[in-house]
Amino acid sequence: MFPINTGCCLNQSITTANGDRQCNQISYQFSNQPKPCLKVIFSSLQAGTAIPIQCAKVLQYPEYLERICNIIAEHFAKTEIDTVISPAIGGIVVGTEVGRQLGKRTIFAERKDGAMAIRRGFTVSPGDKFLVIEDVITTGGSVKEVIELLEAAGGIVVGVGSVVDRSNGRIRLSENQFSALTLNVTSYAPDECPLCKQGMPVEKPGSRSL
Repeated sequence: MFPINTGCCLNQSITTANGDRQCNQISYQFSNQPKPCLKVIFSSLQAGTAIPIQCAKVLQYPEYLERICNIIAEHFAKTEIDTVISPAIGGIVVGTEVGRQLGKRTIFAERKDGAMAIRRGFTVSPGDKFLVIEDVITTGGSVKEVIELLEAAGGIVVGVGSVVDRSNGRIRLSENQFSALTLNVTSYAPDECPLCKQGMPVEKPGSRSL
């Protein structure tokens, strides 16, 4: 199992997608340890103050990228897929590796004037079957935009995969949805957040504004 990096005590339960590992089997590494890890960031998101997950810290290492994406690829190995697509930017690395392991074409959607768009010569043909891959599902907003974009062009979404689902399964985007890791992480309104009251600095990660 890949480690998770956190610099503070979090009240969270963690299980893997198959449910056979409990939170005491998750390895926690602090930020001063130079080991690959998922980075837990205290940040402000659209839905309020939250604890999101930054996957880039572990996905920068090819061996971890391959192993993590293999968990996702194995789940969708028997699904009929023409193309793997990811929302930019976070999902691109994961989507490309999952597509490589499945032997499928891989593309990505990116924002233009604030909305998801298919650019760079990528095409969506009516009837094409798409697997949507994301790094972290928090609200599912970017994935929903990609799904709507594909369906408007006549594409068929056959599944949604991610490295981490921090909604603990509450956000459902597809009947065939799979995450390598699920987290039950609490979000707070700014005036109710205990870490805000402690004066912990807020960071806004991600690329939604790009």
